[in-house]
Amino acid sequence: MTQVPTPAPGARKLGLVIDLDTCVGCHACAVNCKEWNTGGEAGILPDYDKYGEQPDGVWFNRIHSYESGTDGHSRTVNFPRSCLHCENPLCVTVCPTGASFKRAEDGIVLIDTDICIGCKLCSWACPYGAREFDEDNGVMRKCTLCIDRIYDESRPAAEREPACVSTCPAKARHFGDLADPQSKVSRLVEERGGVDLLPELGYRPTNKYLPPRQAQIPTTPREAPARPAQGIGAALLQLLDKALSR
Repeated sequence: MTQVPTPAPGARKLGLVIDLDTCVGCHACAVNCKEWNTGGEAGILPDYDKYGEQPDGVWFNRIHSYESGTDGHSRTVNFPRSCLHCENPLCVTVCPTGASFKRAEDGIVLIDTDICIGCKLCSWACPYGAREFDEDNGVMRKCTLCIDRIYDESRPAAEREPACVSTCPAKARHFGDLADPQSKVSRLVEERGGVDLLPELGYRPTNKYLPPRQAQIPTTPREAPARPAQGIGAALLQLLDKALSR
């Protein structure tokens, strides 16, 4: 696999750290992301059959809920999923037009919709399911880390963060430079044992997840067992169970 060149020394790695211990699955991050990016640089994010039997649409952020643990010691884990802005993004490698690219100065992975042909190769290559196909415009779309917000110097410095981070009521989402070991996000990863999703694939995602704390797992069983997770959900549960067994 051809790898994207490593950013120059001193370059930033902007990304998210998501605390699975405090995420309550309220979907506020997904809704605010949709609202902001529909009117921002990403353009219109369409919805399909939104009042019908199978509503769908283009979303940069989705939340899934899983049951973690067995034998009466389990908890619901809410898992926000979006682009992880990998250091070695296969979605960039397979793009035949160069529409998918990774910025050397901050590590953000973006799509140039002017030259995207909607072939979907990037979505097939992404193991995290982070790519969305815009049927109305025939192009791929994904999380931009709200690049139009974080570099907007007309906004107060405290507000230069992605829409999902600014709206999270549980403060489960954190934004910053993961190349700086002294940054807030880097310290969180160090202190809480932040992990990569599917690290064995070698894509080196910038975004990290903070595992749930073991002390908060309920000690009584739930009334009905949850449906077994598959695909990336199964991989997430393996990661969480490993973290909880430390």
